[in-house]
Amino acid sequence: MYTIAVVFKCFEGKREEYIELLTKEGIVDAIRGEEGCISYDYYFSQSDKDEILLIEKWDKKETQQLHINLPHTQKMLTFKGDYVKSTEIKEFELK
Repeated sequence: MYTIAVVFKCFEGKREEYIELLTKEGIVDAIRGEEGCISYDYYFSQSDKDEILLIEKWDKKETQQLHINLPHTQKMLTFKGDYVKSTEIKEFELK
């Protein structure tokens, strides 16, 4: 299993608005329905009101890489910069 932990630092006051837009546009459901996606979940930080943790679990890295080029993921990238000022990504693989 291939897992990614992504920390998004949102612009002040934009955290909830960003997640609401992803949900309203159907992007979260589309990603969760992708072949090879085991889970795709957002968590709000308890210590930073502008931070989101995304945990993505995929059957393998190659499947996750295909996800990046799908239309709903590309759509997300068109507006992400309006809400997110920085992103930190860490990759893990279950052994």
